[in-house]
Amino acid sequence: MKKPKRYLVTSALPYANGPLHIGHLAGAYLPADIYVRYLRAMGEDVVFICGSDEHGAAITIRAKQDGVAPQDIVDRYNALIKDTFEKVGVSFDIYHRTSSKLHHETAQDFFRVLNKNGEFIKQVSEQYYDESAQQFLADRYITGTCPKCNHEEAYGDQCENCGSTLSPTELIQPKSKMSGETPVLKETTHWYLPLDKYEEWLRPWIEQGILKGETHHNPNEWKPHVLGQCKSWLDGGLQARAMTRDLTWGVDVPQEIEGAEGKKLYVWLDAPIGYISATKQWAADHGKDWKPYWQDKDTKLLHFIGKDNIVFHCVIFPVILNAHGDYILPDNVPANQFLNLEGRKISTSKNWAIWVHEFVEDFKEQPEFIDILRYYMIKVMPETRDSEFTWKGFQEANNTELVNNLANFINRVVVLTNKYYDGKIPTIDKSLEINCSSEEGKKSSFNAEFNAIKIHVERVGAYIEKYDFRNALKEVMALSELGNKLLQFNAPWSLIKTDEEATKVVMNIAAQVVTTLGVILFPFLPDTSKRICNLLNLPTSKNGNLKLLLEKLENNQSIIENNHQINKPTHLFTKLSDQWVEEQIQKLEDSQEKEISYVGLKKETTFDDFQEMDLRTGTIVTAEKMKKAKKLLQLTVDVGFEQRTVVSGIAEFFKPEEIIGQKVLLLANLAPRKIRGVESQGMILMAENEKGELAFVSPPNDFGNGFVVR
Repeated sequence: MKKPKRYLVTSALPYANGPLHIGHLAGAYLPADIYVRYLRAMGEDVVFICGSDEHGAAITIRAKQDGVAPQDIVDRYNALIKDTFEKVGVSFDIYHRTSSKLHHETAQDFFRVLNKNGEFIKQVSEQYYDESAQQFLADRYITGTCPKCNHEEAYGDQCENCGSTLSPTELIQPKSKMSGETPVLKETTHWYLPLDKYEEWLRPWIEQGILKGETHHNPNEWKPHVLGQCKSWLDGGLQARAMTRDLTWGVDVPQEIEGAEGKKLYVWLDAPIGYISATKQWAADHGKDWKPYWQDKDTKLLHFIGKDNIVFHCVIFPVILNAHGDYILPDNVPANQFLNLEGRKISTSKNWAIWVHEFVEDFKEQPEFIDILRYYMIKVMPETRDSEFTWKGFQEANNTELVNNLANFINRVVVLTNKYYDGKIPTIDKSLEINCSSEEGKKSSFNAEFNAIKIHVERVGAYIEKYDFRNALKEVMALSELGNKLLQFNAPWSLIKTDEEATKVVMNIAAQVVTTLGVILFPFLPDTSKRICNLLNLPTSKNGNLKLLLEKLENNQSIIENNHQINKPTHLFTKLSDQWVEEQIQKLEDSQEKEISYVGLKKETTFDDFQEMDLRTGTIVTAEKMKKAKKLLQLTVDVGFEQRTVVSGIAEFFKPEEIIGQKVLLLANLAPRKIRGVESQGMILMAENEKGELAFVSPPNDFGNGFVVR
């Protein structure tokens, strides 16, 4: 496929309902930033787009929790998120907002065009309604058990545990996040996008990269889990999806359209159009034309996202773009999987997270920590499978790779160049032989070592272009290791006593390696790249100098010239102690007590209603795991006058043999219900803390069974 004229790169719009954590950074923002910095350093025309998603249900949920207006929430977190991105070096060309007037106008225009083209079906359907709150519920206002994986905290539009896209009516035991009550189905009218109508072109576009008979992209370059999710959705049968909602916060359906009163655009129609409105704003700010970036086939459009957004960016948004008729489709959607933290899933509700703005504040006196974070996040980036962040791993990456490998090599080259040659790169005889850097005991030449540098640089670029950032970074560090071996195998501190000319060759090559590292680190560790260039007394560029570096390598031109004066050695990275690691882990553990998110009170009830509940004391006499249900235990509970079978979702917290003899409280007059083929005759009362851990609510051990709880 021919080389594109320009690139438009987007990162998923973060919800403006809370701060960024490291999982966000590893998923959609750091990989995009590396890719964009690489393109800029290669002299490409690229625009990097992002902004706050300010209309999702998550916004109104947070506003309700905090007792403020949604606008207060988005104003607060948009500012915090934007500032955080800037401080960790994510280099957007624009960070926009979906609450802007321009975005509202752009999204409404899209709706008008699709409506005029007859792409929508207006129909009456039943949707969940919270009678207590007296409002229809957006998908994210509904939680329940996922029908695919039995995860108990799935949302009405998606299960974040297995990645399945859902509709609210598929949830088992749905609950309203507004009141905690079970919602009811109620009729309402909405505009639907019949996704099945587009399968004829959508399937070959996804599976074969073919659009309108032409090759659009190479599907083999898409990540397997991205294609897998898309194919699963296609094979499962595409369904019509409502593009409007009954909400009070969001983008209005254009009011001139009949029946639009009280209707808002569905967030997955609204939010991705935010990429377009942001591009319009960027173009207006810089005197550019936005249209080629979205409407010219010579543009390469890329969406960097997390795996929970795959279907929306690979199916729904492309359908919307194609149905409009004027827009290009993405060339690739390089979605990352999830990052875990110290053996557990990152959880914002349970405060099990490393918040990026807190990290920045904690280490503001040590600016190198931003690049240490970037380095480790790339090293453990969940590119094809879930991965894990640990503070011990963070320490090892810094101490072993950044300090012992990179910083140690650069420091030795700068120190020895200043010591032997007063800080000037020595002039050399390229015909002289030295010890090879890649194989001990073998002889090499300047040209051979120079070619080895070139190979590493080319590999870095090749990996980046395949969105394989972990291996790209490994190749950078392999070049640093080559430099270390060059010094180790030649020992210039000894060689200078017997062969000054060969020593000059060794030190000149070492300086070429250091200079190369200063350039190719730019996409990964931009501040470190700048500091290395400053050490070498070389100019720095806002967009990096990779294109120039490759040209010099291709033409066998020295990367740093003979007699060039470098600066004195300065600090790059410092080792982190075991005590430091323990302090970070302790801070994470302490955060579990610092911020507790309390579940809201249910609606007021009466004493008479409470009297209808028959609570009895009991004792668990048998307990066993249920087959093919990792969360369920089958219990036999003695309530004095009889024994009851109870199925309880506590298997993740208690082993069967540990709870025999446990005193419990049982809701004894709960209607029997079959669970996995077993009739459950009541419900055990449990308490849940802010970590999601369960504990028995039980009477004293000397209490008998069957007594009434009043």
